[in-house]
Amino acid sequence: MSFPARPSLGQLIATIMIGTGLIAIGIMLFLILEKNTASAQDFSAVSIKVDFAAPELILEDLAGNRVSLDDYQGSVVLVNLWATWCPPCRAEMPTLLEFYEKYKSDGFVLLAINQEETRETVEPFVEEFGLTFPIWLDPDYLAQREFNTMNLPSSYIIDRAGQVRLMWIGGISKKNLEKYVPDVIRE
Repeated sequence: MSFPARPSLGQLIATIMIGTGLIAIGIMLFLILEKNTASAQDFSAVSIKVDFAAPELILEDLAGNRVSLDDYQGSVVLVNLWATWCPPCRAEMPTLLEFYEKYKSDGFVLLAINQEETRETVEPFVEEFGLTFPIWLDPDYLAQREFNTMNLPSSYIIDRAGQVRLMWIGGISKKNLEKYVPDVIRE
């Protein structure tokens, strides 16, 4: 019976160096992928600059009162089209609430316009998330037609003069809100 020859000291050092190099490459790849994933999450919806007049929009709020987008002339308004069944809509609600609470004293209003759901469906959602901004009901998709979108969530920034300046299709991150909206609020 014969045994394999013992590796030389040089072979042993080379094997250790190759193994260490492979581990280092693996760690670097992990860090690169982790950084890119976090970046994609921060900018899952990128703002698009637009310039058109805000539509005339008259709907009902949760209390059954008639409400109009025109009532908010002079404020910076973020119109958010959403639904309770929409996962990205659910995911962005805490971010929208935090941003609204931070800037509402600066003339910023967030109008969350629910698409096609009943008051009985929407109210538990509002309670679950502790939403304090105005919630409107849009049973006939009027807002989607007026803003020319079929996607949820969709959001639009309307400046104090009534011009739609920015839009997002998809969920909005805190980083994206902070990057674009305060400049419009300060104008």
